[in-house]
Amino acid sequence: MSKQAKKKQQPQLIPVRLYVLVGFVCLMFVSLIVRAAYIQLVEPERLRKESDMRTLRTTSTEVHRGLITDRNGEMLAVSVPVRAVWVDPKVVHERGGLRERRRWQALADVLQLPVEKVLQRVTVNPKKRFTYLKRQVTPAVADYIRQLKLPGVYLKAESRRYYPTSEIDAQLIGITNIDDKGIEGIERAYDQWLTGTPSKQQVRKSRDGKVVERLDVVQQGENSNDLVLSLDQRIQALAYRELKRATEYTQATSGSIVVLDVHTGEVLAMANTPSYNPNSREGLQSYRMRNRALTDSYEPGSTIKPFVVAAGLEAGTIKEHELIPTSPGWMRIGGRRVRDSNNHGDMSLSQVLIKSSNVGISKVALSMPVEQLLGTYQSMGLGNYSGIDLIGESAGIIHDRPRWSDFERATLSFGYGLTATPLQLARMYATLGSGGILYPTSILKLTKQPEGQRVLEPHVAESVMKMLVGVTEKGGTATKAHIAGYPIAGKTGTSRKAVAGGYGDDYVGLFAGVAPINNPRLAITVVINEPKGDHYYGGDVAGPVFAKVMSGALQMLNVEPISSTEQSRMAAYSRGVK
Repeated sequence: MSKQAKKKQQPQLIPVRLYVLVGFVCLMFVSLIVRAAYIQLVEPERLRKESDMRTLRTTSTEVHRGLITDRNGEMLAVSVPVRAVWVDPKVVHERGGLRERRRWQALADVLQLPVEKVLQRVTVNPKKRFTYLKRQVTPAVADYIRQLKLPGVYLKAESRRYYPTSEIDAQLIGITNIDDKGIEGIERAYDQWLTGTPSKQQVRKSRDGKVVERLDVVQQGENSNDLVLSLDQRIQALAYRELKRATEYTQATSGSIVVLDVHTGEVLAMANTPSYNPNSREGLQSYRMRNRALTDSYEPGSTIKPFVVAAGLEAGTIKEHELIPTSPGWMRIGGRRVRDSNNHGDMSLSQVLIKSSNVGISKVALSMPVEQLLGTYQSMGLGNYSGIDLIGESAGIIHDRPRWSDFERATLSFGYGLTATPLQLARMYATLGSGGILYPTSILKLTKQPEGQRVLEPHVAESVMKMLVGVTEKGGTATKAHIAGYPIAGKTGTSRKAVAGGYGDDYVGLFAGVAPINNPRLAITVVINEPKGDHYYGGDVAGPVFAKVMSGALQMLNVEPISSTEQSRMAAYSRGVK
Protein backbone atom coordinates (compact mmCIF):
# COMPACT_ATOMS: atom_id res chain seq x y z
CA MET A 1 0.00 0.00 0.00
CA SER A 2 1.30 3.40 -0.85
CA LYS A 3 2.17 5.98 1.77
CA GLN A 4 -0.65 8.17 0.53
CA ALA A 5 -3.23 5.42 1.09
CA LYS A 6 -1.94 4.71 4.62
CA LYS A 7 -2.21 8.38 5.44
CA LYS A 8 -5.86 8.43 4.37
CA GLN A 9 -6.69 5.43 6.65
CA GLN A 10 -5.34 7.12 9.82
CA PRO A 11 -8.11 8.99 11.80
CA GLN A 12 -7.94 12.70 11.61
CA LEU A 13 -8.82 14.73 14.77
CA ILE A 14 -10.85 17.86 14.34
CA PRO A 15 -9.51 20.32 16.94
CA VAL A 16 -12.63 22.57 16.92
CA ARG A 17 -15.05 19.78 17.83
CA LEU A 18 -12.78 18.51 20.55
CA TYR A 19 -12.49 21.94 22.08
CA VAL A 20 -16.28 22.38 22.04
CA LEU A 21 -16.89 19.02 23.71
CA VAL A 22 -14.30 19.57 26.39
CA GLY A 23 -15.59 23.07 26.99
CA PHE A 24 -19.18 21.83 27.36
CA VAL A 25 -18.17 19.16 29.87
CA CYS A 26 -16.15 21.65 31.88
CA LEU A 27 -19.02 24.13 31.85
CA MET A 28 -21.42 21.47 33.09
CA PHE A 29 -19.11 20.55 35.97
CA VAL A 30 -18.60 24.20 36.86
CA SER A 31 -22.38 24.74 36.85
CA LEU A 32 -22.90 21.80 39.16
CA ILE A 33 -20.22 23.04 41.52
CA VAL A 34 -21.67 26.55 41.52
CA ARG A 35 -25.22 25.21 42.10
CA ALA A 36 -24.04 23.00 44.95
CA ALA A 37 -22.13 25.88 46.49
CA TYR A 38 -25.19 28.14 46.16
CA ILE A 39 -27.50 25.62 47.80
CA GLN A 40 -25.06 24.79 50.57
CA LEU A 41 -23.67 28.22 51.30
CA VAL A 42 -26.05 30.90 50.03
CA GLU A 43 -29.53 29.29 50.37
CA PRO A 44 -29.32 26.23 52.65
CA GLU A 45 -32.62 26.92 54.49
CA ARG A 46 -34.78 26.17 51.47
CA LEU A 47 -33.39 22.67 51.17
CA ARG A 48 -33.86 22.06 54.88
CA LYS A 49 -37.42 23.33 54.64
CA GLU A 50 -38.20 20.96 51.78
CA SER A 51 -36.73 18.11 53.79
CA ASP A 52 -38.64 19.04 56.94
CA MET A 53 -41.91 19.27 55.03
CA ARG A 54 -41.47 15.65 54.01
CA THR A 55 -40.15 14.20 57.26
CA LEU A 56 -41.08 16.37 60.27
CA ARG A 57 -44.31 15.44 62.00
CA THR A 58 -46.00 16.30 65.32
CA THR A 59 -47.30 13.29 67.22
CA SER A 60 -49.51 13.32 70.29
CA THR A 61 -50.05 10.78 73.04
CA GLU A 62 -53.51 9.33 73.50
CA VAL A 63 -55.26 10.51 76.68
CA HIS A 64 -58.39 8.66 77.71
CA ARG A 65 -61.31 10.55 79.23
CA GLY A 66 -61.60 10.26 83.01
CA LEU A 67 -63.79 7.68 84.72
CA ILE A 68 -67.16 8.52 86.27
CA THR A 69 -68.02 6.37 89.28
CA ASP A 70 -70.65 6.32 92.00
CA ARG A 71 -69.80 6.92 95.65
CA ASN A 72 -68.87 3.24 96.12
CA GLY A 73 -66.56 3.05 93.10
CA GLU A 74 -68.95 1.42 90.63
CA MET A 75 -68.18 2.60 87.11
CA LEU A 76 -70.85 4.67 85.39
CA ALA A 77 -68.84 5.89 82.39
CA VAL A 78 -65.55 4.54 81.05
CA SER A 79 -63.54 5.07 77.87
CA VAL A 80 -62.67 1.95 75.87
CA PRO A 81 -60.05 1.76 73.08
CA VAL A 82 -61.42 1.60 69.53
CA ARG A 83 -60.10 2.37 66.05
CA ALA A 84 -60.92 4.82 63.29
CA VAL A 85 -60.66 3.55 59.71
CA TRP A 86 -59.26 6.11 57.27
CA VAL A 87 -57.97 6.09 53.74
CA ASP A 88 -55.32 7.95 51.73
CA PRO A 89 -56.88 8.21 48.22
CA LYS A 90 -53.57 9.23 46.63
CA VAL A 91 -51.85 6.07 47.85
CA VAL A 92 -54.80 3.94 46.72
CA HIS A 93 -54.60 5.31 43.18
CA GLU A 94 -50.80 5.19 42.98
CA ARG A 95 -50.67 1.53 44.04
CA GLY A 96 -53.65 0.43 41.98
CA GLY A 97 -55.62 -0.53 45.06
CA LEU A 98 -58.98 -0.15 43.33
CA ARG A 99 -58.31 -3.30 41.31
CA GLU A 100 -58.86 -5.34 44.49
CA ARG A 101 -62.66 -5.23 44.17
CA ARG A 102 -63.31 -8.29 46.34
CA ARG A 103 -61.29 -6.89 49.22
CA TRP A 104 -63.07 -3.55 48.97
CA GLN A 105 -66.37 -5.42 49.12
CA ALA A 106 -65.17 -7.25 52.23
CA LEU A 107 -64.17 -3.91 53.78
CA ALA A 108 -67.58 -2.41 53.03
CA ASP A 109 -69.34 -5.44 54.49
CA VAL A 110 -67.45 -5.35 57.78
CA LEU A 111 -68.04 -1.59 58.07
CA GLN A 112 -71.74 -2.13 57.27
CA LEU A 113 -71.57 0.42 54.46
CA PRO A 114 -72.50 0.14 50.78
CA VAL A 115 -69.39 -0.60 48.71
CA GLU A 116 -70.33 2.23 46.33
CA LYS A 117 -70.21 4.69 49.21
CA VAL A 118 -66.79 3.46 50.29
CA LEU A 119 -65.36 3.67 46.77
CA GLN A 120 -66.88 7.12 46.27
CA ARG A 121 -64.88 8.48 49.21
CA VAL A 122 -61.72 7.11 47.60
CA THR A 123 -62.37 8.24 44.03
CA VAL A 124 -64.07 11.62 44.50
CA ASN A 125 -60.69 13.35 44.96
CA PRO A 126 -57.71 11.16 43.96
CA LYS A 127 -55.21 13.72 45.29
CA LYS A 128 -56.73 13.92 48.76
CA ARG A 129 -54.51 12.55 51.52
CA PHE A 130 -57.03 11.82 54.30
CA THR A 131 -60.68 10.86 54.66
CA TYR A 132 -62.52 8.81 57.28
CA LEU A 133 -64.33 5.65 56.27
CA LYS A 134 -65.74 4.90 59.73
CA ARG A 135 -65.05 5.96 63.30
CA GLN A 136 -65.06 3.98 66.51
CA VAL A 137 -64.91 0.43 65.18
CA THR A 138 -64.22 -2.42 67.59
CA PRO A 139 -60.77 -4.02 67.92
CA ALA A 140 -62.11 -7.21 66.30
CA VAL A 141 -63.25 -5.29 63.21
CA ALA A 142 -59.92 -3.44 63.17
CA ASP A 143 -57.99 -6.74 63.14
CA TYR A 144 -60.08 -8.00 60.23
CA ILE A 145 -59.41 -4.80 58.26
CA ARG A 146 -55.70 -5.05 59.00
CA GLN A 147 -55.65 -8.55 57.52
CA LEU A 148 -57.26 -7.33 54.29
CA LYS A 149 -54.01 -5.41 53.57
CA LEU A 150 -55.66 -2.87 51.32
CA PRO A 151 -53.15 -0.24 50.13
CA GLY A 152 -53.95 3.22 51.45
CA VAL A 153 -56.35 1.99 54.16
CA TYR A 154 -55.12 2.67 57.69
CA LEU A 155 -56.25 2.45 61.32
CA LYS A 156 -56.04 5.21 63.90
CA ALA A 157 -56.32 4.75 67.68
CA GLU A 158 -59.14 6.57 69.46
CA SER A 159 -61.54 5.95 72.36
CA ARG A 160 -65.25 5.54 72.79
CA ARG A 161 -67.36 6.22 75.86
CA TYR A 162 -69.16 3.20 77.32
CA TYR A 163 -71.91 3.39 79.95
CA PRO A 164 -72.21 0.13 81.94
CA THR A 165 -75.49 1.13 83.64
CA SER A 166 -77.16 2.00 80.32
CA GLU A 167 -80.61 3.61 80.64
CA ILE A 168 -80.63 3.69 84.47
CA ASP A 169 -78.38 6.76 84.67
CA ALA A 170 -78.73 7.99 81.09
CA GLN A 171 -80.16 11.50 81.57
CA LEU A 172 -77.98 12.28 84.58
CA ILE A 173 -74.63 11.03 83.24
CA GLY A 174 -75.29 12.26 79.70
CA ILE A 175 -73.27 11.36 76.60
CA THR A 176 -70.26 12.41 74.55
CA ASN A 177 -70.07 13.01 70.83
CA ILE A 178 -67.91 11.06 68.37
CA ASP A 179 -64.92 13.26 69.24
CA ASP A 180 -65.26 12.31 72.94
CA LYS A 181 -66.55 15.74 74.01
CA GLY A 182 -69.38 15.90 76.54
CA ILE A 183 -72.65 17.16 75.06
CA GLU A 184 -75.23 16.22 77.73
CA GLY A 185 -75.54 15.80 81.48
CA ILE A 186 -72.54 15.42 83.75
CA GLU A 187 -70.37 14.62 80.73
CA ARG A 188 -70.99 18.15 79.50
CA ALA A 189 -70.99 19.96 82.84
CA TYR A 190 -67.62 18.49 83.84
CA ASP A 191 -66.15 18.09 80.36
CA GLN A 192 -63.04 20.14 81.09
CA TRP A 193 -62.32 18.19 84.28
CA LEU A 194 -62.75 14.81 82.58
CA THR A 195 -60.74 15.71 79.48
CA GLY A 196 -56.96 15.52 79.64
CA THR A 197 -54.46 17.33 77.41
CA PRO A 198 -52.28 15.12 75.19
CA SER A 199 -48.50 15.61 75.06
CA LYS A 200 -47.25 16.75 71.64
CA GLN A 201 -43.78 15.86 70.34
CA GLN A 202 -41.96 16.73 67.14
CA VAL A 203 -40.45 13.70 65.43
CA ARG A 204 -38.80 12.82 62.11
CA LYS A 205 -40.41 10.02 60.15
CA SER A 206 -39.18 7.90 57.30
CA ARG A 207 -41.11 7.44 54.07
CA ASP A 208 -42.87 4.36 55.42
CA GLY A 209 -44.11 6.32 58.44
CA LYS A 210 -41.72 4.99 61.07
CA VAL A 211 -40.22 7.34 63.65
CA VAL A 212 -36.45 7.62 63.10
CA GLU A 213 -35.71 10.55 65.40
CA ARG A 214 -37.45 12.25 68.32
CA LEU A 215 -36.65 15.94 68.30
CA ASP A 216 -38.51 18.10 70.79
CA VAL A 217 -41.54 18.27 73.13
CA VAL A 218 -43.99 20.79 71.73
CA GLN A 219 -46.56 20.65 74.53
CA GLN A 220 -46.57 19.02 77.95
CA GLY A 221 -49.81 17.11 78.46
CA GLU A 222 -52.05 16.71 81.49
CA ASN A 223 -53.73 13.54 82.63
CA SER A 224 -57.52 13.42 82.74
CA ASN A 225 -59.32 13.46 86.10
CA ASP A 226 -61.81 10.93 87.42
CA LEU A 227 -65.16 12.04 88.82
CA VAL A 228 -66.76 10.47 91.90
CA LEU A 229 -70.48 11.17 92.12
CA SER A 230 -72.68 11.23 95.19
CA LEU A 231 -74.93 8.60 93.59
CA ASP A 232 -75.42 5.25 95.26
CA GLN A 233 -75.96 3.00 92.25
CA ARG A 234 -77.86 0.46 94.32
CA ILE A 235 -80.46 3.06 95.25
CA GLN A 236 -80.40 4.50 91.72
CA ALA A 237 -81.17 1.12 90.16
CA LEU A 238 -83.98 0.51 92.64
CA ALA A 239 -85.47 3.97 92.04
CA TYR A 240 -85.38 3.61 88.26
CA ARG A 241 -86.92 0.13 88.34
CA GLU A 242 -89.85 1.16 90.51
CA LEU A 243 -90.41 4.40 88.63
CA LYS A 244 -90.44 2.58 85.28
CA ARG A 245 -92.94 0.04 86.56
CA ALA A 246 -95.23 2.79 87.84
CA THR A 247 -95.15 4.87 84.65
CA GLU A 248 -95.81 1.79 82.52
CA TYR A 249 -98.63 0.60 84.78
CA THR A 250 -100.34 4.00 84.89
CA GLN A 251 -99.51 4.73 81.22
CA ALA A 252 -98.03 8.03 82.32
CA THR A 253 -96.27 10.38 79.93
CA SER A 254 -93.18 10.55 82.14
CA GLY A 255 -91.93 10.22 85.67
CA SER A 256 -89.13 11.49 87.91
CA ILE A 257 -87.68 10.56 91.28
CA VAL A 258 -85.04 12.24 93.44
CA VAL A 259 -83.41 10.80 96.58
CA LEU A 260 -81.41 13.18 98.81
CA ASP A 261 -79.25 12.63 101.86
CA VAL A 262 -80.93 14.77 104.52
CA HIS A 263 -77.72 15.75 106.33
CA THR A 264 -75.46 16.59 103.37
CA GLY A 265 -77.69 17.49 100.43
CA GLU A 266 -76.01 14.79 98.30
CA VAL A 267 -78.06 13.26 95.50
CA LEU A 268 -78.17 9.51 96.09
CA ALA A 269 -80.50 8.85 93.15
CA MET A 270 -82.04 10.84 90.31
CA ALA A 271 -83.96 8.90 87.68
CA ASN A 272 -86.41 9.66 84.89
CA THR A 273 -88.68 7.79 82.50
CA PRO A 274 -88.83 7.34 79.59
CA SER A 275 -85.10 6.81 79.27
CA TYR A 276 -82.73 5.70 76.52
CA ASN A 277 -79.64 3.56 75.94
CA PRO A 278 -76.61 5.88 75.65
CA ASN A 279 -74.54 3.06 74.13
CA SER A 280 -76.80 2.93 71.07
CA ARG A 281 -77.45 6.23 69.29
CA GLU A 282 -79.61 4.84 66.48
CA GLY A 283 -83.11 6.31 66.53
CA LEU A 284 -82.31 8.44 69.57
CA GLN A 285 -85.21 10.74 70.52
CA SER A 286 -84.30 14.06 72.10
CA TYR A 287 -87.20 14.15 74.59
CA ARG A 288 -85.86 10.99 76.24
CA MET A 289 -82.55 12.72 76.97
CA ARG A 290 -84.01 15.45 79.20
CA ASN A 291 -83.27 15.20 82.91
CA ARG A 292 -86.82 16.02 83.94
CA ALA A 293 -86.00 15.89 87.64
CA LEU A 294 -84.28 19.26 87.37
CA THR A 295 -85.47 20.74 84.05
CA ASP A 296 -89.27 20.28 84.29
CA SER A 297 -91.27 22.23 86.84
CA TYR A 298 -94.83 21.51 87.98
CA GLU A 299 -97.40 23.10 90.20
CA PRO A 300 -96.66 21.13 93.39
CA GLY A 301 -100.24 20.83 94.63
CA SER A 302 -100.75 19.72 98.21
CA THR A 303 -97.10 18.76 98.72
CA ILE A 304 -96.55 22.45 99.55
CA LYS A 305 -99.01 22.50 102.47
CA PRO A 306 -96.57 21.50 105.25
CA PHE A 307 -94.52 24.60 104.50
CA VAL A 308 -97.59 26.82 104.83
CA VAL A 309 -98.02 25.41 108.34
CA ALA A 310 -94.30 25.99 109.00
CA ALA A 311 -94.63 29.61 107.82
CA GLY A 312 -97.63 30.16 110.12
CA LEU A 313 -95.83 28.68 113.12
CA GLU A 314 -92.74 30.81 112.39
CA ALA A 315 -94.87 33.94 112.07
CA GLY A 316 -96.80 33.09 115.26
CA THR A 317 -100.19 33.57 113.54
CA ILE A 318 -101.20 29.99 114.45
CA LYS A 319 -100.41 27.66 117.33
CA GLU A 320 -99.34 24.03 117.12
CA HIS A 321 -102.50 22.64 118.77
CA GLU A 322 -104.92 25.23 117.38
CA LEU A 323 -108.24 24.05 115.94
CA ILE A 324 -109.27 25.43 112.55
CA PRO A 325 -112.98 25.46 111.57
CA THR A 326 -113.58 24.12 108.05
CA SER A 327 -117.40 23.68 108.06
CA PRO A 328 -119.31 23.31 105.81
CA GLY A 329 -116.40 21.94 103.76
CA TRP A 330 -116.07 24.97 101.51
CA MET A 331 -115.53 28.69 101.73
CA ARG A 332 -116.02 31.61 99.37
CA ILE A 333 -113.02 33.85 98.82
CA GLY A 334 -113.32 36.86 96.56
CA GLY A 335 -116.31 35.46 94.73
CA ARG A 336 -114.73 32.04 94.13
CA ARG A 337 -114.94 28.79 96.05
CA VAL A 338 -112.30 26.75 97.81
CA ARG A 339 -113.61 23.33 98.76
CA ASP A 340 -112.70 20.04 100.46
CA SER A 341 -113.83 16.58 99.44
CA ASN A 342 -115.81 16.31 102.72
CA ASN A 343 -116.93 18.46 105.62
CA HIS A 344 -114.36 17.71 108.35
CA GLY A 345 -115.56 20.31 110.86
CA ASP A 346 -112.99 21.67 113.30
CA MET A 347 -109.52 20.34 112.48
CA SER A 348 -106.12 20.47 114.14
CA LEU A 349 -103.12 21.42 112.02
CA SER A 350 -102.05 17.78 111.78
CA GLN A 351 -105.56 16.80 110.63
CA VAL A 352 -105.48 19.57 108.01
CA LEU A 353 -102.37 17.93 106.59
CA ILE A 354 -103.56 14.35 107.02
CA LYS A 355 -106.87 15.02 105.25
CA SER A 356 -105.26 17.57 102.90
CA SER A 357 -107.90 20.20 103.62
CA ASN A 358 -107.83 23.09 101.16
CA VAL A 359 -110.18 25.12 103.35
CA GLY A 360 -108.06 24.62 106.46
CA ILE A 361 -104.75 25.43 104.78
CA SER A 362 -106.27 28.49 103.06
CA LYS A 363 -107.25 29.87 106.45
CA VAL A 364 -103.69 29.30 107.69
CA ALA A 365 -102.30 31.17 104.67
CA LEU A 366 -104.75 34.06 105.06
CA SER A 367 -103.79 34.44 108.71
CA MET A 368 -100.33 35.74 107.76
CA PRO A 369 -99.02 38.38 105.36
CA VAL A 370 -98.38 37.04 101.87
CA GLU A 371 -94.77 38.22 102.19
CA GLN A 372 -94.31 35.80 105.09
CA LEU A 373 -95.58 32.86 103.03
CA LEU A 374 -93.59 33.71 99.93
CA GLY A 375 -90.50 34.42 102.03
CA THR A 376 -90.71 30.95 103.56
CA TYR A 377 -91.07 29.36 100.13
CA GLN A 378 -88.08 31.25 98.76
CA SER A 379 -85.90 30.67 101.81
CA MET A 380 -86.44 26.93 101.36
CA GLY A 381 -85.27 27.01 97.76
CA LEU A 382 -88.32 27.68 95.61
CA GLY A 383 -87.58 30.08 92.79
CA ASN A 384 -83.82 29.52 93.22
CA TYR A 385 -81.23 27.14 91.84
CA SER A 386 -80.29 24.22 94.06
CA GLY A 387 -76.50 24.45 93.71
CA ILE A 388 -76.22 21.17 91.81
CA ASP A 389 -74.41 22.96 88.93
CA LEU A 390 -75.89 20.90 86.11
CA ILE A 391 -76.82 22.47 82.79
CA GLY A 392 -80.53 22.95 82.16
CA GLU A 393 -81.72 23.26 85.76
CA SER A 394 -84.96 25.21 86.15
CA ALA A 395 -85.48 27.57 89.08
CA GLY A 396 -89.26 27.20 88.95
CA ILE A 397 -91.63 30.14 89.12
CA ILE A 398 -92.74 32.29 92.06
CA HIS A 399 -94.43 35.47 90.95
CA ASP A 400 -93.42 38.74 92.56
CA ARG A 401 -96.49 40.97 92.56
CA PRO A 402 -97.16 44.18 94.44
CA ARG A 403 -100.73 43.07 95.19
CA TRP A 404 -102.28 39.66 95.74
CA SER A 405 -105.97 38.90 95.98
CA ASP A 406 -107.19 36.71 98.85
CA PHE A 407 -108.06 33.94 96.41
CA GLU A 408 -104.56 34.05 94.93
CA ARG A 409 -103.10 33.83 98.43
CA ALA A 410 -105.32 30.81 99.09
CA THR A 411 -104.25 29.04 95.88
CA LEU A 412 -100.59 29.57 96.82
CA SER A 413 -101.26 27.55 99.98
CA PHE A 414 -102.38 24.42 98.13
CA GLY A 415 -99.79 24.52 95.38
CA TYR A 416 -101.23 26.52 92.49
CA GLY A 417 -99.86 29.73 91.01
CA LEU A 418 -96.23 28.62 91.44
CA THR A 419 -94.05 25.85 90.03
CA ALA A 420 -91.23 23.71 91.41
CA THR A 421 -88.98 20.96 90.11
CA PRO A 422 -88.86 17.48 91.71
CA LEU A 423 -85.35 18.33 92.92
CA GLN A 424 -86.58 21.48 94.66
CA LEU A 425 -89.38 19.60 96.42
CA ALA A 426 -86.98 16.92 97.62
CA ARG A 427 -84.68 19.64 98.92
CA MET A 428 -87.53 21.31 100.84
CA TYR A 429 -88.45 18.05 102.57
CA ALA A 430 -84.79 17.35 103.29
CA THR A 431 -84.74 20.72 105.07
CA LEU A 432 -87.54 19.52 107.35
CA GLY A 433 -85.55 16.36 108.08
CA SER A 434 -82.37 18.29 108.87
CA GLY A 435 -84.13 20.36 111.53
CA GLY A 436 -84.61 23.44 109.38
CA ILE A 437 -81.14 23.66 107.77
CA LEU A 438 -81.02 24.12 104.00
CA TYR A 439 -78.00 22.47 102.37
CA PRO A 440 -76.81 23.10 98.81
CA THR A 441 -77.49 20.11 96.58
CA SER A 442 -74.42 18.20 95.41
CA ILE A 443 -74.06 15.61 92.67
CA LEU A 444 -70.43 15.03 93.72
CA LYS A 445 -69.44 12.91 96.68
CA LEU A 446 -68.53 15.15 99.60
CA THR A 447 -65.65 14.52 101.97
CA LYS A 448 -67.16 16.55 104.77
CA GLN A 449 -70.57 17.93 105.69
CA PRO A 450 -71.21 21.24 103.92
CA GLU A 451 -72.18 24.42 105.67
CA GLY A 452 -75.94 24.89 105.56
CA GLN A 453 -78.24 27.80 106.18
CA ARG A 454 -80.88 27.75 108.89
CA VAL A 455 -84.25 28.66 107.39
CA LEU A 456 -86.62 27.16 110.01
CA GLU A 457 -86.47 26.96 113.76
CA PRO A 458 -85.71 23.37 114.91
CA HIS A 459 -88.93 23.04 116.93
CA VAL A 460 -91.00 24.18 113.93
CA ALA A 461 -89.42 21.62 111.62
CA GLU A 462 -89.86 18.89 114.24
CA SER A 463 -93.51 19.80 114.84
CA VAL A 464 -94.38 19.73 111.13
CA MET A 465 -92.58 16.38 110.77
CA LYS A 466 -94.67 14.85 113.54
CA MET A 467 -97.88 16.24 112.02
CA LEU A 468 -97.14 14.48 108.74
CA VAL A 469 -96.78 10.97 110.16
CA GLY A 470 -100.51 10.32 109.95
CA VAL A 471 -100.61 10.97 106.19
CA THR A 472 -99.40 7.43 105.48
CA GLU A 473 -101.32 5.79 108.33
CA LYS A 474 -104.91 4.57 108.31
CA GLY A 475 -107.25 7.49 107.55
CA GLY A 476 -104.57 9.46 105.68
CA THR A 477 -104.40 10.24 101.97
CA ALA A 478 -101.35 8.04 101.28
CA THR A 479 -101.77 4.68 102.99
CA LYS A 480 -100.01 3.06 100.00
CA ALA A 481 -96.85 4.93 101.01
CA HIS A 482 -96.81 3.34 104.48
CA ILE A 483 -93.63 1.46 105.43
CA ALA A 484 -93.64 -0.92 108.38
CA GLY A 485 -90.86 -0.04 110.80
CA TYR A 486 -90.05 3.34 109.26
CA PRO A 487 -92.36 6.23 110.22
CA ILE A 488 -92.69 8.70 107.34
CA ALA A 489 -93.25 12.44 107.29
CA GLY A 490 -94.72 12.81 103.83
CA LYS A 491 -97.43 14.49 101.81
CA THR A 492 -99.36 13.69 98.66
CA GLY A 493 -100.07 16.14 95.88
CA THR A 494 -102.37 16.07 92.85
CA SER A 495 -102.42 19.07 90.54
CA ARG A 496 -104.23 19.71 87.29
CA LYS A 497 -102.01 20.77 84.42
CA ALA A 498 -102.41 24.29 83.14
CA VAL A 499 -103.41 24.87 79.52
CA ALA A 500 -104.13 28.02 77.56
CA GLY A 501 -107.02 29.80 79.26
CA GLY A 502 -107.16 27.66 82.41
CA TYR A 503 -106.67 24.04 83.43
CA GLY A 504 -107.09 20.90 81.35
CA ASP A 505 -107.98 17.30 82.11
CA ASP A 506 -104.44 16.02 82.70
CA TYR A 507 -102.98 15.61 86.18
CA VAL A 508 -99.64 15.33 87.93
CA GLY A 509 -99.44 12.92 90.86
CA LEU A 510 -96.78 13.64 93.50
CA PHE A 511 -95.53 12.30 96.79
CA ALA A 512 -92.70 13.77 98.84
CA GLY A 513 -91.45 12.80 102.24
CA VAL A 514 -88.70 12.13 104.77
CA ALA A 515 -87.95 8.93 106.70
CA PRO A 516 -87.55 7.77 109.34
CA ILE A 517 -88.66 10.73 111.44
CA ASN A 518 -86.99 9.37 114.58
CA ASN A 519 -83.66 9.53 112.72
CA PRO A 520 -84.13 11.30 109.36
CA ARG A 521 -81.82 9.95 106.65
CA LEU A 522 -83.46 10.34 103.25
CA ALA A 523 -85.82 12.72 101.48
CA ILE A 524 -87.58 11.45 98.35
CA THR A 525 -89.83 13.10 95.78
CA VAL A 526 -91.78 11.08 93.20
CA VAL A 527 -93.60 12.74 90.28
CA ILE A 528 -95.85 10.84 87.87
CA ASN A 529 -96.76 13.07 84.95
CA GLU A 530 -100.14 12.62 83.22
CA PRO A 531 -101.20 9.18 84.50
CA LYS A 532 -104.12 7.66 82.59
CA GLY A 533 -107.26 6.14 84.06
CA ASP A 534 -109.30 6.89 87.18
CA HIS A 535 -106.43 6.50 89.66
CA TYR A 536 -104.38 9.62 89.14
CA TYR A 537 -104.08 10.87 92.72
CA GLY A 538 -100.60 11.25 94.15
CA GLY A 539 -101.26 8.74 96.92
CA ASP A 540 -102.26 6.11 94.36
CA VAL A 541 -99.63 6.57 91.62
CA ALA A 542 -96.61 8.10 93.40
CA GLY A 543 -97.09 6.78 96.95
CA PRO A 544 -96.28 3.11 96.18
CA VAL A 545 -93.09 4.10 94.36
CA PHE A 546 -92.02 6.18 97.35
CA ALA A 547 -92.67 3.30 99.76
CA LYS A 548 -90.68 0.71 97.79
CA VAL A 549 -87.73 3.00 97.13
CA MET A 550 -87.56 4.43 100.64
CA SER A 551 -87.88 1.00 102.27
CA GLY A 552 -85.20 -0.54 100.06
CA ALA A 553 -82.84 2.42 100.37
CA LEU A 554 -83.03 2.52 104.17
CA GLN A 555 -82.28 -1.19 104.33
CA MET A 556 -79.31 -0.71 102.00
CA LEU A 557 -78.02 2.02 104.34
CA ASN A 558 -78.51 -0.27 107.37
CA VAL A 559 -81.02 2.02 109.05
CA GLU A 560 -82.59 0.14 111.92
CA PRO A 561 -86.42 0.01 111.92
CA ILE A 562 -88.49 0.74 115.01
CA SER A 563 -91.10 -1.47 116.60
CA SER A 564 -94.70 -1.45 115.39
CA THR A 565 -95.79 -0.22 118.84
CA GLU A 566 -93.54 2.83 118.62
CA GLN A 567 -94.69 3.55 115.08
CA SER A 568 -98.34 3.35 116.13
CA ARG A 569 -97.63 5.74 118.99
CA MET A 570 -96.15 8.28 116.59
CA ALA A 571 -99.15 7.96 114.29
CA ALA A 572 -101.55 8.47 117.19
CA TYR A 573 -99.69 11.60 118.28
CA SER A 574 -99.94 12.92 114.74
CA ARG A 575 -103.72 12.42 114.77
CA GLY A 576 -103.96 14.27 118.07
CA VAL A 577 -104.71 11.16 120.15
CA LYS A 578 -102.99 11.31 123.55
